[in-house]
Amino acid sequence: MHWQSTLFSKLIASVLIVLTSTITFAQDGKMYPIEAPQEPGAIPLNTGGVDNQPEQESWFRQWGDPMARNISKATLTPFLADPAKATGTSVIVAPGGGFMWLSMGNEGWEVAQALAARGINAFVLKYRLQPTAGTLEAFEAQMNQRFAEAAKQSDDKTPPKRPRGNLENQLEDVEAAYALIKSRAKEWNVDMKRIGMMGFSAGAGLTMATTLQSKKVSLAFIAPIYGGMDAVEVPKNAPPLFVAIAVDDFLFHGETGLIKSWYDAKIPVEFHLYQNGGHGFGLGNPDRTSNKWFDAFMYWLEVNKLLKP
Repeated sequence: MHWQSTLFSKLIASVLIVLTSTITFAQDGKMYPIEAPQEPGAIPLNTGGVDNQPEQESWFRQWGDPMARNISKATLTPFLADPAKATGTSVIVAPGGGFMWLSMGNEGWEVAQALAARGINAFVLKYRLQPTAGTLEAFEAQMNQRFAEAAKQSDDKTPPKRPRGNLENQLEDVEAAYALIKSRAKEWNVDMKRIGMMGFSAGAGLTMATTLQSKKVSLAFIAPIYGGMDAVEVPKNAPPLFVAIAVDDFLFHGETGLIKSWYDAKIPVEFHLYQNGGHGFGLGNPDRTSNKWFDAFMYWLEVNKLLKP
């Protein structure tokens, strides 16, 4: 039952193969097209497609990380902890990308591997996205425009709000992922009373939407990482909340309404505000205080008795 280590090795190897020919440019911000990597172990969720989606799923590399866009078929990839140290605690991992692409390496596979190494089953959710331009050049223009608008909003000191659009497809994908994990809980050594969800950026928004809206998903804890921080109406059965974000993240703006919402609801909340780290730091970037958030998260789980088998 050590197939999860082999799975991750094959997955990363497939990504590295397609990057090798242009590795010199691996760390710059330009988008480079790559072949879709193999995703061993990815399980189709069969939740349907995306309306008005004429383009096929495609992949690119930016900042050295593999990204996917025009996703119209959702999948779930398990990264199961070694049974010798598995705790039964499990996490659905939702990468970010503004619901227009997914940062599959930085906010998906790498995070899942780190969780599995600590005895936590991780399940990377590749959820459906909004349609984007057919060519990478046109898509890059779309993104540059979006970033310019975000920068203008930042200059205006207007705190960005969490996604308010139609997330019906994405919520269906989360619910299907949860149902699949439940159906195979015994096989995968999952304790359904200790399953949580972690999301990054847009994935943090999806984590919050699941918590606030879904009637089919019951989570023991949630960890929205560098997501929207505005206040929400907290359900009575809301789970404990762990939040990490950096001061220099364009989504922060000094807004802590989300934390106060949980505090006022008298539900456990842990909040880590880091001096620097920017947006999209994943497990961490060099020389940033935000690099310690994952260790803090693990200790939070330990104190809350979620790391005992």
